[in-house]
Amino acid sequence: MLRPIKPSYDQVADQLAELISRGVFVPGSRLPDEAQLAAMFGVGRSTIREALRILSARGLVVVIRGSKGGAYVLRQGIEGIAEYLDAVLPLIIGQRLVTVEQLLEARETLEVPAAYRAAKRRNDDHLAQLERCLSPPDLLPPQEVYENNFRFHLLILEAAGNPLLKAVTWPLFEVLRNRYLRDRAPRGFWDQVLDDHRTILEALRAADSEGAAEAMRQHMGRLRPVYLQLSREVDLSEPALRVEERG
Repeated sequence: MLRPIKPSYDQVADQLAELISRGVFVPGSRLPDEAQLAAMFGVGRSTIREALRILSARGLVVVIRGSKGGAYVLRQGIEGIAEYLDAVLPLIIGQRLVTVEQLLEARETLEVPAAYRAAKRRNDDHLAQLERCLSPPDLLPPQEVYENNFRFHLLILEAAGNPLLKAVTWPLFEVLRNRYLRDRAPRGFWDQVLDDHRTILEALRAADSEGAAEAMRQHMGRLRPVYLQLSREVDLSEPALRVEERG
């Protein structure tokens, strides 16, 4: 009995997958563009596009549109999930497909249970590292304030003991931070964040799961109006920026 011949785009996808598995194209690298791949395999560009869609569905590459886009090789496993989200979330936000409210809701859905679990699973090293993130913001340069805040939340996700939580959450955190928060936080914002973090850490140190979850929930609730206001400011400024760029 004759075996059915695979469509050409399936064959190209299989060959590209093999090249990736052999390390010809390494994680983080950009594949040749459509025209180059078409010449390499002796097929049309539409075949290459279909092959890339297959590889994207398999989680081997992420395809980013635009002048700086292309197909990028993803790491496999948990790191690949985080890398994929980190690549596509800014594009989704830029196209207004997801609101800042929805991003915050997703963070709360993930981070409140993470705090609950971290209270039971954290170790002394987690607690020591979390403590080091609590330096007063007025004593630090802005970049270090951002990094301390980022590390604090990532450490809780790590302490929760589920690597998938961290992989899914940190790209959300990065988008919110880079798009809305950097250089725009109102006066007193970081002081409130520090107070909230201290409360969360106290609950973690006491192995109080309910207290840690509630402290994280309240922290997220206080973040919401700040991010919503910053989102409105960004939305107002972006049309002006686009006009300037065209001019």
